[in-house]
Amino acid sequence: MYYGFDIGGTKIEFAAFDHQLKCCAKKRVPTPTQDYLVLLDTISSIVVEHDTKFGVKGFVGLGIPGMENPIDGRVLTVNIPAASNRTLRKDLEERLQRRVQIENDANCFAISEAWDEEFRELPSVLGLILGTGFGGGLVYNGSIFRGANHLAGEFGHLRLSIDAWFTLGENPPLFDCGCGKSGCLDNYLSGRGFEALYAHYFKRKKTAQEIIADFDAGEEHAIEHVERFIEVMAISFANIFTANDPHLVVLGGGLSNFDYLYQELPQRIESYLIDVAHCPKIVKAKYGDSGGVRGAAFLNIQEGTAQPL
Repeated sequence: MYYGFDIGGTKIEFAAFDHQLKCCAKKRVPTPTQDYLVLLDTISSIVVEHDTKFGVKGFVGLGIPGMENPIDGRVLTVNIPAASNRTLRKDLEERLQRRVQIENDANCFAISEAWDEEFRELPSVLGLILGTGFGGGLVYNGSIFRGANHLAGEFGHLRLSIDAWFTLGENPPLFDCGCGKSGCLDNYLSGRGFEALYAHYFKRKKTAQEIIADFDAGEEHAIEHVERFIEVMAISFANIFTANDPHLVVLGGGLSNFDYLYQELPQRIESYLIDVAHCPKIVKAKYGDSGGVRGAAFLNIQEGTAQPL
């Protein structure tokens, strides 16, 4: 059995998959964000519970909103303070007496989509998340590409290009980022950025859902905002595609449900690519909110067969 954990700032989602990649169990519990020992206990108890249920010592994979330092194994994550700067993988391995895999949640999303039957034979899949933040993951030949510092796919901390900056018009907002820099794409292409840009230009706060509903109804400010936002997105995506040249791009997160993106982005992106390049196919994620936990479980997909207890 393959066990996947999607550990977020509010909830831990768990799912177990058999060797045919069929989901056999699910569970969701609140995340103990402030107490590290309780966090370890919570994860460990779920693993033991399902070991007993299935009669095997399952493989464990965790997706986290952050990354593991490749040198000392310490975790960097803002949304789960209890785990930050802790050796989460090592401590769980000692408790569970088995290997544990830890991966960035965007990488888990990307591997989940790349392992879909329709896409599994593609040489490269780029997953981009348009959620509370903006980030992504790269899958080459069915495997996550992490980079030397486990930073591959951290597109949210690329800066706005000069073309995107000019597209924002007069008096564009320069948003500060949690990484300590300013102008990071995370604060512009995310759902949070979508709302912040609207508030900046129209001096009124609205949720992304409200803005999109206004756009669908033909409201003037919403149309102006969406057109500007998609142009900035197209420029930014074109830069990412030029550097990585993916065969397929999969979008996830709340804004990925805005169907107008799939109509407009390909043609707009094409104009920002170099002449010999074409926009890759851009599709909506198939697995939605389950992508993270599914991808976490698949981190151990090549580890072999689970052993009976």
